[in-house]
Amino acid sequence: MSTKIVALFNLKPDVSVEDYENWAKSTDIPTVNGLKSIDDFSVFKSVALLGTDEKPPYSYVEIIDVNDMDGFGADVSTEAMQAIAAEFQGMTSDLFFILTEKLG
Repeated sequence: MSTKIVALFNLKPDVSVEDYENWAKSTDIPTVNGLKSIDDFSVFKSVALLGTDEKPPYSYVEIIDVNDMDGFGADVSTEAMQAIAAEFQGMTSDLFFILTEKLG
């Protein structure tokens, strides 16, 4: 059974949008999508809150479609993925990873 992980986060004040997005496109997205335990990994930039002029509480949303949670644990524990995780955490703040279950 597939599990979706939703990550919500902002960038640290000293990290530029351009630097993060270039890193995400060149490193994070292709690497995570290359993991055997991942069916799909997408990163979305928040642009608005529907029906209001207020700023979204999170600048970015990641959707990680995991086909094997045990395999995912093994995949993310590799030295290469630990380095990517450290880079990611160095750029982000207000980070939450939410495990989900599909209803019905």
